[in-house]
Amino acid sequence: MSTGNPIGGEASGGDSYVDRRERLRVYFDRTAVRAWEQLTSDAPVSGIRQSVREGRERTRATLLSWLPDDLTGMRVLDAGCGTGALAVEAARRGADVLGIDVAPRLIELAAERAPADVRGSLEFVAGDMLGAEANAFDVVVAMDSLIHYVPTDKAEALAALRRCARADAAARVLFTFAPRTPALMLMKSVGRLFPRGDRSPAIEPIAESDVRRLLASTPALADIRVGRTLRIDTRFYKSQPMELLVP
Repeated sequence: MSTGNPIGGEASGGDSYVDRRERLRVYFDRTAVRAWEQLTSDAPVSGIRQSVREGRERTRATLLSWLPDDLTGMRVLDAGCGTGALAVEAARRGADVLGIDVAPRLIELAAERAPADVRGSLEFVAGDMLGAEANAFDVVVAMDSLIHYVPTDKAEALAALRRCARADAAARVLFTFAPRTPALMLMKSVGRLFPRGDRSPAIEPIAESDVRRLLASTPALADIRVGRTLRIDTRFYKSQPMELLVP
């Protein structure tokens, strides 16, 4: 649901998951809906937003490349689905897909953009991405939807998403985090200089080593195995997909 753009963003604080979730809902439903609609379309955008668009496309392609070409008979949860691009591609491979996003306007856009030939395999719902049915999905994907949360909330969110996945050796959870790099931290700091009304909710960068420690130290995730991971960097967009294998 996030642009993943490190430029802009309110300063980090002691916000709870619910506080951040509400700010994201307001931001993407009101402040940023037009910009998001353009970013996720073929409309011309600025150089910075084009960099973000290209980065998101690479991230989405990476996550999809980790899934089978044929998803027939599988259920996929797109947690924080935004305007639904990943959900549509999964449905085209034969999956039954549930896309959830906190911003109702993005869900409306996702439903409007869904191709007619896959609409029967897609359901888009506005709500909390952590509220999906437990043990119901073969694949859970959270692309750039956890990057705004502090580490403890990231861990709790991943534990909730893991509960949505089937208790099956073939199930997996795919997510992204904002890698903590000097360049990203500099851009995050520069973003605090923007007028308050122009800022998106802050991202919370984290090093890969800290992600692995977080997984190992969270009881509900301790038996998860880390699979593939890859850093994506298109100058103004930095993200790192990671694959979690459910035992």
